[in-house]
Amino acid sequence: MLQNTRDRYGLVTKTLHWLIALGIIGMIWLGWWMVGLSYYDRWYNLGLELHRAIGMVLLGLALLFAGWKLISPSPALQSELKPWEKRGAKTAHTILLLAMFAIPVTGYVISTSAGQGFSIFGFFEFPALLTASEAVRDLAIAVHYYIAYGLIAVVIIHAGAALKHQFIDRHRTLQRML
Repeated sequence: MLQNTRDRYGLVTKTLHWLIALGIIGMIWLGWWMVGLSYYDRWYNLGLELHRAIGMVLLGLALLFAGWKLISPSPALQSELKPWEKRGAKTAHTILLLAMFAIPVTGYVISTSAGQGFSIFGFFEFPALLTASEAVRDLAIAVHYYIAYGLIAVVIIHAGAALKHQFIDRHRTLQRML
C-alpha cells in the first residue's frame, strides 16, 4: 500500500518520514560537531560540504513530502486523543514541516551569500541564485541556528509523544508509522 489510508500511513509517507527524521537527527549532530571545529581543522571543510549537500537533499525530500501530503493526505488523528493532544500534535507537525524548509533555505542563503554556489557530493554544483548583504547573511545565520536548536526540542517532544501513546496509552500510534 503506497498511499495513506484512513487509519494508516502508506509506504511512501513512512519512507519519507524516516529518511527525513534520520537526516534531521544526523544534520543536528553534524552541525553541532562542526561548530566545535576551528577553521584550520582538517575536517572543517569536509563537514561543511557534507552539511550543505545533505541539507539540500533534505530540502528535496521535504518538497517531495509536502507534495505527497497533497496527493495522499495523512490519516486523521486517533479518536482516543484528548483535544489538547490533538492540538499539540497538529502544532508539532506544523513546526516540523516549516522547519524542514526554513533550515535548508537559510543554510542556502548563508552558503551562497557571496554569490558562489556549492557542490552536491561532487556530482553537480548548486548555483547561487542571489547574493546577500552581510546583514541578510547574519540574519540567516541567526534564524538557522535558533530554528535548528528549537527543532531539537520539537523532535524530542514528537518522539516522546509517539512513544507515550504507543507504550503507555496503548493507542498504537507508533505502529501507524512503522
